[in-house]
Amino acid sequence: MSTQASRRALTISPGTFQIGTMLDLDRIRRRLASQQSHAPVPADVRQAAVAVILREHNGIAEVLFIKRAVKDGDPWSGQMAFPGGHKDPGDVDLLAAAVRETDEEIGLDISRAPVIGSLPPQRPMSVRRAMLVAPFVFEIDGDPSFAPNHEVADVVWTPVEPMFTGENHAVESPDGGVMRFNGFRLTENHFVWGMTYRMVQTFFEAVDPGYQRRPEW
Repeated sequence: MSTQASRRALTISPGTFQIGTMLDLDRIRRRLASQQSHAPVPADVRQAAVAVILREHNGIAEVLFIKRAVKDGDPWSGQMAFPGGHKDPGDVDLLAAAVRETDEEIGLDISRAPVIGSLPPQRPMSVRRAMLVAPFVFEIDGDPSFAPNHEVADVVWTPVEPMFTGENHAVESPDGGVMRFNGFRLTENHFVWGMTYRMVQTFFEAVDPGYQRRPEW
């Protein structure tokens, strides 16, 4: 666990969506419980896992993101992400990797938190070597404090609903390049795009079969 001082995460306002249309935690739990198991990640590719951490705050379902620190050579430098990382030899499985990495990155112990589902593994497009990332969905209570390590610049709670409805959907060039990407603009400093955007859309497809996925670009 990080030895840095504990602090609260930024909590983003729910905006203007109507409470009556909420994608609440009960609905999320039911839908994820009905999902079939996903094929295991092949042993001959690099394996990684992330934690999609949900909570209910003031009656609203929220999800936790981190903003990665800027680092040369990191394909996800400065991007929004879920806490997680590569599977180590000491991890018994990918779920254990997600739990360990979350503790190391943000100082949050989710080893006893309910795992309410998993999502299909995703293949990053920004790395050359074959790799698959397995997302696991956790539920926690309360307003924990965090101790981010050197890999994490920020920890953010944001409502699920504005992403689900498309209220905060945006098309931008987050890396300053020519290509424009679909994503979710959470605040001026927080834009979800790339593989994390793809994971969020996969999550929405799992909890609502009628969800209409947008392309990444």
